[in-house]
Amino acid sequence: MQGQFLDLQHTRLYFTKVGNGEKNLLMFHGFGQDHHAFNKLEEQLHGQYTVYAFDIFFHGKSQWLEGEEPLEKPFWKELISDFLTQYRIENFSMLGFSMGGKFVLATLEAFPERIEQIFMLAPDGIKINFWYSLATYPSSVRYIFKSMIDHPQRFKAVENIAAKIGLINKTMARFVESQMDTPEKRKRVYHAWVVFRHLKFDMVSIAKIINVNKIKTTVIVGRYDKIITARSMDKLLSKLDDFTLEILETGHNGVIQESIKVLGKFPPQIL
Repeated sequence: MQGQFLDLQHTRLYFTKVGNGEKNLLMFHGFGQDHHAFNKLEEQLHGQYTVYAFDIFFHGKSQWLEGEEPLEKPFWKELISDFLTQYRIENFSMLGFSMGGKFVLATLEAFPERIEQIFMLAPDGIKINFWYSLATYPSSVRYIFKSMIDHPQRFKAVENIAAKIGLINKTMARFVESQMDTPEKRKRVYHAWVVFRHLKFDMVSIAKIINVNKIKTTVIVGRYDKIITARSMDKLLSKLDDFTLEILETGHNGVIQESIKVLGKFPPQIL
């Protein structure tokens, strides 16, 4: 496994390279993970693909040194363009889990004609969730949000209100709480929500990109996932001409592991 940094302005994006397959696959992990989340999947795919697994900013070894400035889509396009040029990659496929789905969608918008296939595992970005919405509020509201890093009881109060009026469910609340049980984790949550706040996507536009470029699309979700539900995928899937939807007997955290079995069903010429 080779690890390398991709530098642009004041940022460092870390990624690993595994395998020597003829096809190229870019992988983006979920919240609270890093590139290691795909280790077992890489073992299965490295013969067919050259796999590039990225650490998203605020995770693993990647560094975002722009404070609370949002990650803009043109900057992401420039960063990935540099990567594709450096490794002489013309066409590629992508796989993203949970939060990584946003980075699949951002790359899809940037390079639609170069993408062969996308795999989205319980992907974020198709339906806007409550916490990302909160992060897009004016700076005065975000100041209160930021105060939750040092005063977690304030987060709990907001969470309780959101749960009472039905903006989040108990499973989502428990998941977020598990990612905010230390000051370091709360800081990562805050910065990820705030810095990624401009990664929003119109599903009509995304569907048009997929349909026009005939990009093979596979969506995999867990039947018992209360964080990214199968129903929320309709916002995109209902607009696609063709797609594959797999619903696995698992919850959110089990989607990557269970997907290994599913992806193994795809013949090499399609995967």
